[in-house]
Order: sequence, then C-alpha cells, then structure tokens
Amino acid sequence: MQHAIRLLVLDVDGVLTDGRLYFGPRGEALKVFHVRDGNGIVQLRRAGIAVVVISGRRSSMVAGRCRELGVQHVYQGVRDKLSVLRRLCARLKVPLAACAAVGDDLPDLPVLEAVALSYAVADAHATVRRAARFVTSRPGGAGAVREVCDQLLNARRSRAARAR
Repeated sequence: MQHAIRLLVLDVDGVLTDGRLYFGPRGEALKVFHVRDGNGIVQLRRAGIAVVVISGRRSSMVAGRCRELGVQHVYQGVRDKLSVLRRLCARLKVPLAACAAVGDDLPDLPVLEAVALSYAVADAHATVRRAARFVTSRPGGAGAVREVCDQLLNARRSRAARAR
C-alpha cells in the first residue's frame, strides 16, 4: 500500500534526532537534525505527501526546523499521539489507511499500529521494532527518515510508471 500513502507521521526525539537530550542551565539547549532527513521531507512534500510531526516534548528548535522544512502540521507536548492524528486525518480527509508513521519508542506504538505502513528506526526499542512493518537500516537522527522518504517516493514512482 506504499503507493497510496498521502501522509507521513514523524516522532522527533529518537526519529528526527538521535534521541539524546542536551540540557544547559536554561533547559534544553540543543537538538541535532540530519540534513538528509530534511531533504527527504522536502521531496515528500513536493511529491504531494503531507508530513506531520507529533512529539511528546516541546522544543522551539523543533518548531524552527519544521518551519524551515515547510512542515505545516506540528504538534508538540502530546500525550495521546493517536487522538491527535485521528483529528488531523479527519480535518484533512485522509484515512489512516493512507498514512505511514515512523517511531522509536513505546509512546509511538498506538500510531504505528493504526496506520497502513509502520516503520521503526534501527535503534528503536525492541517492542517497536517487532511491531513495525519495516525497520530502517539507519538509526534515528542519522538518515532513517530519509530512508523512509526514499522508499515512499520510489513506490510512488513505480506506481506512476506502471500506470503509463
């Protein structure tokens, strides 16, 4: 069903970052994002696949990075990620059967279990890796999201080529 994917759901810590949290005297001081993940997100958006970021933590750095990448749907400080996703899908008229998601830890499981196509990053918790349909070869924050984006884009191109 990869060709039918219209929306990709991403966690942040452990997926878009390596999961480490850097704290300074005033709180969280740093998040590191991989440039290739960002390029993959931009390519997905250009291909018509929406991207949503749903994170359990709040970070101005996440908001800034998402703005830079043109990600319009950003939800931070979320406890129940699936309910946020369900509301967004209803608003966008995108069924869960047209969604893919990438996660790394237990709070991501409800979303991974609800969408059509689920991915765990290579260094995800073992329970998440077992639950996911695919496990990336790259760890979170090190190109795993780009790997997913490339797979989705390749599936879309293959479908378009077969339709010709």
